[in-house]
Amino acid sequence: MEFVSGYRDEFLDFAALLFGWFRKFASERGTGVGGGNGPEGRSRLMEAQVRRLPPDPALWVLHILPNRSVGISLGQGAKQGPGPGLGAARLLGDEPPLCLRDLSPYVSFVSLEDGDEEEDGEEEGTGGEEGELEEEGEQATTSQEPIQDTETPGEPEDAEEEAGEDSSGGDTREDGEEEMGPEKRRGKRGDAAPLHLACLLLVTDEHGTILGIDLLMGGPQGSGVRATGAEGLAQRAYTLLCHSMVCPMGAGDPRRPRQLTVGDPQLHRELESLVPRLGVKLAKAPMRTWGPRPGFTFASLRARACHVCHRHSFEVKLMPCPQCGAVLYCGETCVWADWRRRPDDVSHRFWCPRLAVFMERAGELAALPFTYTAEVTSEMFNKEAFLASRGLTRGYWTQLSMLLPGPVAPGYLPGNGPPLSLLLSGDPYQLLQGDGPPLMPPLPPDPPRGPFGSWQDYYAWRGLGLDSPLAVLLTYPLTVYYVITHLVPQSFPELNIQNKQSLKIHVVEAGKEFDLIMVFWELSVLLPHVALELQFVGGALPPENDQQHFTLQRDGSGVSVRPGSGVSAHPGSGAKEKGSRRDLQIKVSARPYHLLQGPKPDLVIGFNSGFGLKDTWLSSLPRLQSLRVPAFFTESSEYSCVMDEQTMAGATGGGTSPPQPNPFRSPFRLRAADNCMPWYCNAFIFHLVYKPPQGSGIRPAPGPTPPVPAPTVPLVPARRRRGEKRPSRGGRRRRWLTWAICTCSDTATA
Repeated sequence: MEFVSGYRDEFLDFAALLFGWFRKFASERGTGVGGGNGPEGRSRLMEAQVRRLPPDPALWVLHILPNRSVGISLGQGAKQGPGPGLGAARLLGDEPPLCLRDLSPYVSFVSLEDGDEEEDGEEEGTGGEEGELEEEGEQATTSQEPIQDTETPGEPEDAEEEAGEDSSGGDTREDGEEEMGPEKRRGKRGDAAPLHLACLLLVTDEHGTILGIDLLMGGPQGSGVRATGAEGLAQRAYTLLCHSMVCPMGAGDPRRPRQLTVGDPQLHRELESLVPRLGVKLAKAPMRTWGPRPGFTFASLRARACHVCHRHSFEVKLMPCPQCGAVLYCGETCVWADWRRRPDDVSHRFWCPRLAVFMERAGELAALPFTYTAEVTSEMFNKEAFLASRGLTRGYWTQLSMLLPGPVAPGYLPGNGPPLSLLLSGDPYQLLQGDGPPLMPPLPPDPPRGPFGSWQDYYAWRGLGLDSPLAVLLTYPLTVYYVITHLVPQSFPELNIQNKQSLKIHVVEAGKEFDLIMVFWELSVLLPHVALELQFVGGALPPENDQQHFTLQRDGSGVSVRPGSGVSAHPGSGAKEKGSRRDLQIKVSARPYHLLQGPKPDLVIGFNSGFGLKDTWLSSLPRLQSLRVPAFFTESSEYSCVMDEQTMAGATGGGTSPPQPNPFRSPFRLRAADNCMPWYCNAFIFHLVYKPPQGSGIRPAPGPTPPVPAPTVPLVPARRRRGEKRPSRGGRRRRWLTWAICTCSDTATA
């Protein structure tokens, strides 16, 4: 697939952004971009350039973030691939990784357990106190969390790059891998000391936009923040400030702040004589600890990238395709390179009119009833700020943001699946809560009178206000509900699914939805007359959860869980409760779907599947073809649906139904770095159209609209009737003959 928006871990997009900016910064710092005779001449030219920049009324902050506990080890896999180590080709290339585990052969983290940690702690002893920014007009602010916890996601890839830069003397003009030298070789030995990122210099504004970053690699573990020397740190920080003003990483035009504060007393003193040269006012006192204003969050980085060369908007000016407006390019060279790609069906020449049609659906996808719709469907949507402003910083909400800590539970890591202990709480909605009052109201006294077809109808029945953000998490169970109550009866009426008392559903290639597993309890509320069994299947599921079985049953106002042996192999054969109450059975199979053994399901569902992004689909789709069960899938864009149809045709000879918008799609617009298309989780739904058995004489249903790339050979014309003249080959002559025949026929009739 050409576009991976919505499928790639946000952390990797964030790391690629940091990596790209740091590589540019390190290269220009080493080569002295800007001219001048010697370092002093280059510095004067840079200062003159900064002084001409327009002022920014926002306060800027220079953070110094020491690292005392995490080391970086390069794995043996670094010998292979497009280049040694983790270079630009890995993060920014034509085949970038989609998830963190794709990087595990190249880089890993190790704990730095050394006695020198105590010395580092003494050096930064003021960091645990409430700091104040003692400046006129500024409020005293405090910090509740250390910055190390917040910014850890940005360190691994960039640390490797800095290792190369520092060990070689400062130039990383290519990919930065060759310069790693001794540190990299030591990191390959299992018992050798890992690379140590001693300090991270970070420039932000008061709104949380990251504007620049620099990395200082230490020597021995615990060597301290100032391993490079005090004067070297001050000059390095000053150079970083200049580059952050001339080329801000996060967003916006080049600018200089009216005021700057520094998060380290000694560095603050050293910069007192340097910062005024830039026309910037330095705060009278340093910020002793990172004390941002209330409501401060790291803004989602809005920097975009060219679709072809992957250069970011802080490097070049980007423009969308003038015809479709969907794809971003940095100039005519990349436009023509994408337009003339081969084979033709991957070129922008082929896709441009189709993407233009997809862009027309942006308004329809953004038509949602929520009070916050305009904010969350904007291209500039700041997801982290939205979550933080509403106190959505714990539980399942942490799965939506890369800048928040995971749920507080021993052994729980996002992406590794929840431990069974989290499911034994008795409150299925506990992990849906934020920091404020409960978000989920009590259960309605009466079951639904009819199937819901929109968020507005469901919210009204459930007692939710349209300002509730729960739709972002409930999109998964409500999509399953919509498939059962609307789509299966429309497409497969012979199954009579609405009258079934039990349903066995396979959730194939499960990923993020498994990390939100308790939200599926809402299905038992919406379908109280049905005994449901959900079996999550996929090779990306945590191996430690393989073959886990448990049953959730309503127990008064809570939910009881029966693990292991209490689960029946067939949902309809288990012990049923009195009245209309039923249970919800959960099974986990951490393996690709084509390797799954067991009874045939009633329904198969996949969320945001991306057939073209995983090789396992080439085996799983033929498996579904052999089972011939109703299989529905969601995608985050129409483009993905077309690519899925192509994959289905190539793997089985079948096709897919025309995709239709999912009324229960997530309201959050997904970030797209290299395009402007509208992407939403579970935006569209389609079902598989299986190739008919041999000898049946039935042709498969047509694929989605717009069609897949046109065939490379002309279509075979229909058989001519006896006595009908053979049409001539010339296009103009063929049209003339048609006109002549029609004219003669009209004359004869007259």
